[in-house]
Amino acid sequence: MIKNHLITCSVICVLFIISRLFVFSVDHKEELKSSPVLFNVFENKKVEEKPNLNFADEKVPVKNVKVKRKISYSIWKHSRYTSQAKQLQAQAAKWFPMIVPILQVYGIPEDFKYIPLLESGFQKHVRSPRGAAGIWQFMPGTARQYGLKVGHGKDERLNNRKATIAACKYIKDLYDEMGSWTLAAAAYNAGSPRMHKAINRKNGGNYFFMHLNRETGMYVYKLVAMKEVMDKEIEENYGPMMANIVPADTLSLN
Repeated sequence: MIKNHLITCSVICVLFIISRLFVFSVDHKEELKSSPVLFNVFENKKVEEKPNLNFADEKVPVKNVKVKRKISYSIWKHSRYTSQAKQLQAQAAKWFPMIVPILQVYGIPEDFKYIPLLESGFQKHVRSPRGAAGIWQFMPGTARQYGLKVGHGKDERLNNRKATIAACKYIKDLYDEMGSWTLAAAAYNAGSPRMHKAINRKNGGNYFFMHLNRETGMYVYKLVAMKEVMDKEIEENYGPMMANIVPADTLSLN
């Protein structure tokens, strides 16, 4: 009787230990999946492999912990959503050959080709709640200021080539005003008045150290992430891209 009782207790104890081990195993796996420590270690390693991250040859200060974390997250996010990435790669392969030569004619760094990819995914019929439209997401007033006809049944913001020329003129003006391509890109999102407000003695006019709203504060990080992720994928999947416009045609619209 005592022997049977001991056997029963032993079985119960063994089952209890097994169940606890199982629970711990599951909890531990879930914890690892969401662990910010593991995420940071993995992503920091990826950024360290590319210490010369830049936008328009202006370096991203990845040695700064906060900057490193934000660019790591942005690169991870843009490489994570593969279905969307494939669509963007296809659009980029289609439209970059038109955009890049125009950027070159106006002296705009090639990295600005990622702005319409970020703004609209090259979907020209996308409209923002505030009224921005076209692949470059021009507001009506800014579009008119840079030579696009908007109104009376016509909207040249939807003409990708004309909108790109207008965007180049706008970006050039932003650069002349801000004195930095990185700040010009951020000002494209937020407007130059807001960027001027954010500049102070502490940040020294460096975008990566400014206190900005969430959208603008991540804007250049997203551009850099797209540059890092998209270029390699486009090269592998679509090969070298040839320009499909004649520079003289672009100059005729200057």
